[in-house]
Amino acid sequence: MSNIDVIEKFLRYVKIDTQSDDTTGTSPSTMKQHDLAKLLYDEMNLIGVSNVFYDKDHCYVYGVIPASKGYENAPKIGFISHMDTSDEVSGKDVKARIVEKYDGNDITLSSDGKVILSPDSFPELKNHIGEDLIVTDGTTLLGADDKAGVAEIMTMAETLLTNENIQHGPIMIAFTPDEEIGEGTAFFDIDRFGASYAYTVDGGKLGELEYENFNAAEGVIKVNGRSVHPGDAKNKMINASLICYEFHSLLPAFQNPMYTEKREGFFHLTEIAGSTESATASYIIRDHDEALFNEKKELFKAAADFLNKKYGEGTVEVSLRDQYYNMIEKIKPHMHLVDNAKKVMESLDIVPIDVPIRGGTDGASLSYKGLPCPNLCTGGYNYHGKYEYASVQEMRKVVEILLGLAKVYKDFKI
Repeated sequence: MSNIDVIEKFLRYVKIDTQSDDTTGTSPSTMKQHDLAKLLYDEMNLIGVSNVFYDKDHCYVYGVIPASKGYENAPKIGFISHMDTSDEVSGKDVKARIVEKYDGNDITLSSDGKVILSPDSFPELKNHIGEDLIVTDGTTLLGADDKAGVAEIMTMAETLLTNENIQHGPIMIAFTPDEEIGEGTAFFDIDRFGASYAYTVDGGKLGELEYENFNAAEGVIKVNGRSVHPGDAKNKMINASLICYEFHSLLPAFQNPMYTEKREGFFHLTEIAGSTESATASYIIRDHDEALFNEKKELFKAAADFLNKKYGEGTVEVSLRDQYYNMIEKIKPHMHLVDNAKKVMESLDIVPIDVPIRGGTDGASLSYKGLPCPNLCTGGYNYHGKYEYASVQEMRKVVEILLGLAKVYKDFKI
């Protein structure tokens, strides 16, 4: 391996606040994402990446690592990560530290001792005994989702550019905004990117290889109630907030994220607000199976129909919007992407783990736009919260996976 250190890059990147925000209606959704984009643009130019382009309007950064001599006609393979972090927990003033040679016990994160990363709550910690873990100070998320992926791609790029002994075909890299709010590919320029196939580097546990994901929809109900003084409300009042709760009770209780795993879908109530007169409830609807996904959307509408019959037409208004679809249908014709990733992992003594994504990635949208794009691991865990951590050893192994794929595709015939 090169002396170029993925961890040094990662610790620099997480200091930059890039939290996205789904309420702004802009692209990028937050201007602070440009701070990391500018840094990456400058760094890519510094290390010798070619054709570096910074989309200053929409906050995308693209670059090319030219093929080694003699491999110019090899398949063009791309690697993509997103720069933004989740809007669920603050990403400002991240204070990361490394716990060396983790011993399997509790890790106290916060200075007041109240926020503890414990194997009692997170049993997978036991798998990291002896490793070095990067953790938060208990006040913010870490940002491994997806700055670990950004750091790994940048480390791969610099390694290829400084080590002529590693031969490879043309490699494209790109960094996107707003993945966390489902807008990461809204202005992604596939033609400028130039790859025929790509991988997002946005997964978790070392060895995870993801090429199927949820079908996803957003559902919103608006309830139009009738406010009457409670002292004179009998047979007159229609309490919009209570009807929101009644609507929720009509959905299957155990088709809920708290009770589902693997390929099991769900209805997830993300927000509810209102009064007697008017109320709204927002949901995300998910399922890997297309037929079950469509059934869930029909059930969502049927619940509203039932309440409109009960309380009067127009009481409950429904809007449904599909967000993305299961990428597996677009990956199946190009299973070399999966097979080659598994071969590289096995050559590095990493056990490949087929994982159906319980969410989505930029790769799902890109696959439907004509760029087949499965997802690779990063070595990060417990995303979107203050208990997030990353394994130093796993992150370094991911860099080896990326370098291995670069080498494999120089000789691969599509």
